[in-house]
Amino acid sequence: MGFPGEPPRRQPYVQPESPAGQMPPARAEGWFDPTPPVPQSPVQGERPVESPPYGNAPTPTPGPSSAEPPSRKQAMWSPYDEGPRSRRPLFIALGALAVLVAGGVGLTMLVNSDSTPAPGTAAPTRTATDPAIPQPPSGKFGFAGARTTDPYALTLGELFKHKKVSYGGRSYLMTVRRTDKKCKDAVVGEKLQKALEAAKCTQLLRASFRDASGKIIGTVGVANLKTSAGAAKVVSVGAGKSRKEYLKALPGKDKVTKFLGSGEAFAGGWRHGHYAVMVWFQFKDGHLPKKTEVKQLNQAAFGTVDATVTPALESRSLTGKRP
Repeated sequence: MGFPGEPPRRQPYVQPESPAGQMPPARAEGWFDPTPPVPQSPVQGERPVESPPYGNAPTPTPGPSSAEPPSRKQAMWSPYDEGPRSRRPLFIALGALAVLVAGGVGLTMLVNSDSTPAPGTAAPTRTATDPAIPQPPSGKFGFAGARTTDPYALTLGELFKHKKVSYGGRSYLMTVRRTDKKCKDAVVGEKLQKALEAAKCTQLLRASFRDASGKIIGTVGVANLKTSAGAAKVVSVGAGKSRKEYLKALPGKDKVTKFLGSGEAFAGGWRHGHYAVMVWFQFKDGHLPKKTEVKQLNQAAFGTVDATVTPALESRSLTGKRP
């Protein structure tokens, strides 16, 4: 099924340069004209805090001379006095000295433990248990370039987490979602089925949406393939003005998306690394869209994908893991 007209114009995503050696999100590659990415301004660092100046400590004033006679109201102790009274101040002085010595030793040990190693000593080396920082593979799609660097299976919650999504000022409501482990059950056309099998497809996830007006309905699908080359072959099958190989529409149980699959539709696909992204979008009544209406279906299809699938796949391009 399909309709005559121009093929959909999908914007291929370009990898902008990024600071600090990080790989920017790898966007999907498709049939569409490139648009330059919007550069992001660098984040300014925090301003360093300057330490306040410190003044010199005041010089202590000397006390009274030892030659001055003691006051009559305060008894002066003499080490030559006899009896227990002459020894008690000595014991107190010795005890205080021991405390000061012990405190000085402890402080010295604490400072030495936190100090840097002396010149000539070997610096501590990383152990085998320290986690290694993953380096993204070279290539346009990063970790998502192949299943070997992006091994985790897709989930419905990862791709189609929210029931209501918005993109470009338009909102869409998800009515049904499903995962097929037999990928051929989620597509139409023998050539496409064989291409998925040859590309080692392990799962195909689909979800159906309707726009706010209820006039436009559609299904989005993502196939998990082994390599990016296999994904490119899958999306190239059946391309043309009248497609015979396409994603199978997934009807919902509501009053609007239950009509999915009946009538003429805008169908197509593109790849994002080892994933094949496919769409089927139509008007509710299934009429053959005019040239002016093709743009509406195009906006709904790509708006829905960019609000759901695209962020998840871009995250995998950067990390090789589920977001």
